[in-house]
Amino acid sequence: MNDALAPKPGIALSQDQKLEWLRLIRSENVGPATFVDLINHFGSASAALDALPEMAQRGQPGKTIRIASVGQAEAEMEKIDRLKARLVCLGEPGYPPALRSSDGAPPLLTVLGSEDILTQTTIAFVGSRNASLSGIKFTRELASAVGDKGYATVSGLARGIDSAAHEASLSTGTVAVFAGGIDHIYPRENASLVSAIVENGGAVVSEMPFGWTPRAQDFPRRNRIVAGIALGLVVVEAARRSGSLISARLANEMGRLVFAVPGSPLDPRSDGANHLIKQGAQLITSAQDIIDAIAPIAEEPTQSGYSLDEEGKDTSDIDAPSESDREKLISAIGHAPTDVDELMRFTQLGAGTLQMLLLELDLAGKLERHSGNRVSLV
Repeated sequence: MNDALAPKPGIALSQDQKLEWLRLIRSENVGPATFVDLINHFGSASAALDALPEMAQRGQPGKTIRIASVGQAEAEMEKIDRLKARLVCLGEPGYPPALRSSDGAPPLLTVLGSEDILTQTTIAFVGSRNASLSGIKFTRELASAVGDKGYATVSGLARGIDSAAHEASLSTGTVAVFAGGIDHIYPRENASLVSAIVENGGAVVSEMPFGWTPRAQDFPRRNRIVAGIALGLVVVEAARRSGSLISARLANEMGRLVFAVPGSPLDPRSDGANHLIKQGAQLITSAQDIIDAIAPIAEEPTQSGYSLDEEGKDTSDIDAPSESDREKLISAIGHAPTDVDELMRFTQLGAGTLQMLLLELDLAGKLERHSGNRVSLV
């Protein structure tokens, strides 16, 4: 992949570049996939920001897009500094390697605590907030044992299974992923746990703006980070309809190992985990089951995915797609998720033209992106 993010892995951005990255990701309708496409196309966040208004207009005439100002980005960076946290950008040395190669990786993470823990081989733990005593006890046994083998843990700081995993691996390293801003601990009762995580060499991370209060739709976004940071994900107790199963699905789509602890068919908290086992998740009854499965892939080099080297492409000669190109795509795309490569074959549009058209629709708020490089109209 020859783009502005890929040539040289492990390059740190300057503060000015981070400011522009923060402005871009905080602008309206710019999600992780759109962000990457914009950088790839224009060569820098600064050039992409300049192009946003015209592209949104082309996607929907009369559309005015909100662009984060320099002042807003500077204010957020100042708040992050005051908390003694920092921004880590996609591809920088402190960015989690497994997450970097995942679908929809966050372009920026706000990190409080140790960056070293983010580069360790990590195992995720998820499960019921209303966990049983036996579920909490077994989670602690698993998390403690994998920690003793040198693996970090990651979870979402929720009550029940999440908290048990964090608590059991404080001394060996754990990462808590927030659904809200880095300053918004949820649930509040876990404030002391957050302090303990940071003080013991762990980290808390978030992709959301400073001060952001989590909404229901933000928890699946958090779950994809939990799944993406880890090489394997363990479901201890989960109902059939729960966020833990969303995490398991996301982990499976990312090519991660999915483990599940079997439970009584009479306990609804085990229904989801038992269902995952039926669907092919690896049944585990001890930490050694996890360690034996993770060890071979932990020794393999992580795919580099995106890294940073903004080189400032000259975009002055990039032609805007024609109206006929635009009509061709609109007639081909629908409300059902469609693979982008299939759209390219069907419409006979070039890759650059198709990418630009999708970006226009995205910035106008008319496109929805799905896993597996699929898109649909909103």
